[in-house]
Amino acid sequence: MDPDLHAPLGQNRPAGRRRWIRLTPSLAGGAAFTTAVLALSFYTMLEGSRFRASSPGTPSEQQQTPQSEIAQSAASQAGGARRSGFGTGPGIERLTTDDGAAVTKYSPGLRSGSEPLILQAPRVGQDPRLAGTPNEDLLEDSPYGPLPVVGPDGLRPMDHYARPWSGARGTRIAIIVGGLGLSQTGTQRAIEELPSEITLAFAASGNSLQRWMQASRRQGHEILLQVPMEPFGSSDPESDPNTLLVDAPRAKNLERLHEAMASITGYTGIMNHLGGRLLSNVDALEPLLRDVSARGLLFLDDGSSARSTSGTLAKAIDLPHAFADMTLDGQVETAAILRKLDDLERLALRKGSAIGVASAFDESVQAIRQWVQEASRRGIEIVGVSALADDPTGYRAEVNQ
Repeated sequence: MDPDLHAPLGQNRPAGRRRWIRLTPSLAGGAAFTTAVLALSFYTMLEGSRFRASSPGTPSEQQQTPQSEIAQSAASQAGGARRSGFGTGPGIERLTTDDGAAVTKYSPGLRSGSEPLILQAPRVGQDPRLAGTPNEDLLEDSPYGPLPVVGPDGLRPMDHYARPWSGARGTRIAIIVGGLGLSQTGTQRAIEELPSEITLAFAASGNSLQRWMQASRRQGHEILLQVPMEPFGSSDPESDPNTLLVDAPRAKNLERLHEAMASITGYTGIMNHLGGRLLSNVDALEPLLRDVSARGLLFLDDGSSARSTSGTLAKAIDLPHAFADMTLDGQVETAAILRKLDDLERLALRKGSAIGVASAFDESVQAIRQWVQEASRRGIEIVGVSALADDPTGYRAEVNQ
């Protein structure tokens, strides 16, 4: 029979088989799991929308809440609990052994009072996100401006503003570049080009110090404050009204010291600028170092005076203290500075650590930057100067025993 050309197509095609999906236990479990995840996601979204609807203010307003308000809120939730440092209490006793090592003895004991108490563990270093912002708890108002103080919980500026380090017992070197703030271009170059491991020292008589402090802290540098002190052979000690003098009254020297301290924030300690005559005079130096110690700061002696008494006084008054081992740029040539840096490394390999000081000359910055890159490949750790300070009573002395 001839095919019918007018018949619809596909009428003579054999019917195909219908395919059915076989339901297995694994397939059923997967479907149930997927359904549960979707239901949980929907519930979370619903609860989140309810929370946002009940929260006052917009999200941007909530993010802009000052840290002080957050801290006050936390304190109120804690029932007004007072804060205390980890190393405080009736059962803590600090001892000094015959070899000069500091040992802390902990024994059970009850604290006075029945109110709640928040114990804060010791910490070193500032949150990098806030590195350019001074901690208000570590400042006090004065006629000269804000001065550093130990916080209500025992936190010292030396610890809070310190540059953290690995804690390893390898060879460590600290390098301090001083004289910053006197030259705007030199200061900017040092902050931008020196590795963040280098400690920067700002002259108290410099310009725009707070701005430079913020820039250097954001770059990760630990910083010191250089205070001018009376040297030997000065024909006119009063030529610089900010210089600390041997023959000046104690109150006058403290006034000048505080005026220098208030010129900047965010530093871990004080470093002398010149000062051979003052450093050799115990009567004039002691009240100044006691004030530095009471404020939770370290003192770095640049090592320029063989007659300095700062080390002896520091042990007597429990002042965190360090001596510079070497001046790196007595000869301001890049090659000569590199040789001095190699000498500093050999000294550190023999002693375990060493401290070098330099000024912010272009040649010094160039040589230090080059040498630090090479030294890190040899396993030398460059640390902030606070890591090498002799700290007889602080937390660092305890963890380094």
